[in-house]
Amino acid sequence: MRYTIHPEVFELNPSLQFGILIGKGLNNSESTEADVALLRGAEVQVRQIIQEDTLRSVPNIKAYRETMEKAGINPNKYAVSTEAMIKRVLKGNALPTINALVDLCNVVSLQNQISLGGHDLRDMHADLSVCFSKGTEKFLPFGAETYESVEAGELVFTSGEIVQTRKWIWRQSELGKMTLDTSDVFFQLVGFDESENNSLMHALDTLGNYIEARFGGTYQRFVVNKDNSSIEFDV
Repeated sequence: MRYTIHPEVFELNPSLQFGILIGKGLNNSESTEADVALLRGAEVQVRQIIQEDTLRSVPNIKAYRETMEKAGINPNKYAVSTEAMIKRVLKGNALPTINALVDLCNVVSLQNQISLGGHDLRDMHADLSVCFSKGTEKFLPFGAETYESVEAGELVFTSGEIVQTRKWIWRQSELGKMTLDTSDVFFQLVGFDESENNSLMHALDTLGNYIEARFGGTYQRFVVNKDNSSIEFDV
C-alpha cells in the first residue's frame, strides 16, 4: 500500500513532517491499572506545563492552527483533536478510558502535544493520501451508519475515496477505529521540527516501545516530508 502527501500540502507549511508507524500483530486489551496510571500521569504533566490561556501558543498547537488557517479551515470551529483533548484536561476533566491502544495513544499525544491518529488497517483498502478533496469522497462519522459527502477543496486524509480524517486532523471516521480486536494499525503522527531531538521523534520512539513491550507487536517506521513525500508498506 502507498501513502502519499500531495505537494500542495507542503505549500501550506514546508516544515511539515508525518511520522508513520505500521504496527502488526498487536494484542490489544481493556486498559489495565498501569495503562490508566500512565494516562492520568500524562494529564498531570500537561496541567503542570501548560496553562489554558497559553495553550494556543504551544509550538505544535500554534503550527497546527496556522496550517489549518492556510488550508481554509477555521481552527476555532474545527479544533485540532489534540488541542481539544488538552483543553479538556486543563479544565480539570479526566479523559475517558477506551481500551489500551486508544489510551496509550492519548498518553503519547498529551506528553508531546502532538497529533496522533491510529487507524485499524482492516478498514483501509486503497492507497492513502493527505490531500485536498475532489468532492467525490465520502466520510462515515464516528458512531454513525450513514456516509456523508465531502465538499471539494477540504484538506483530508483518505483511503481511496473514503475519508479517514476530515478537516485535516480534526475528526476521525468510524471506519478504522481501534477496538479490542484490532491487531494491525496505521499510526499517523504530525509534527514540524526538522531536528532529530524533537516531539515527533520522541513520540515515535515512545509509541514504538508501546507496540513492542505493551502489545507484543512489531512495526515499520517512516518519516514523510517534502523531500520524501511518498512511501510504500506491506499490509
